[in-house]
Amino acid sequence: MIEELKKDAESRMGKSVEALKHELAKLRTGRAHTSLLDHITVEYYGSNVPLSQVANINVSDARTLTVTPWEKQMVSTVEKAIRDSDMGLNPATAGEVIRVPLPPLTEERRKDMIRIVRQEGENAKVAIRNIRRDVLGDIKQLLKEKEITEDEERRAEGDIQKITDKYVAEVDKLVEAKEKDLMEI
Repeated sequence: MIEELKKDAESRMGKSVEALKHELAKLRTGRAHTSLLDHITVEYYGSNVPLSQVANINVSDARTLTVTPWEKQMVSTVEKAIRDSDMGLNPATAGEVIRVPLPPLTEERRKDMIRIVRQEGENAKVAIRNIRRDVLGDIKQLLKEKEITEDEERRAEGDIQKITDKYVAEVDKLVEAKEKDLMEI
């Protein structure tokens, strides 16, 4: 029973770290990559859908993305969605292709991005600690129901803490790497 709880905790904490990686990938570091536009939604036949479902997104060079909507009438809608996003991008349309040049990051914008990175890291740590709390509660419940001994409970708590520490350290490492990446010019 305790082994199942540990495996469950490990898998859930791993998912928290993966979610953090996904969030950090969205933050641009001055280089173009297609995941920058992942969170942008476009109105398509009355419903909001992710940009990637109505257009093809490619990297044309280190500082430029090209977006090619699959339908001609979507060009202006897609361009407006990119312009209205919170990323400060200014797309330019050339026929059916929308070019999205990425402006260089200013020092102020870099500091804002680092603040966001730290916040995302803290959110991931909170999620990991919540998982630890849930698992420790389950272990205490097992002790209360006399399914495990006090020694097993203490040992399991130590194991869960080691797992938690491992994933918190991984989060710290990811945040530090992203901060370093953001500060490079």
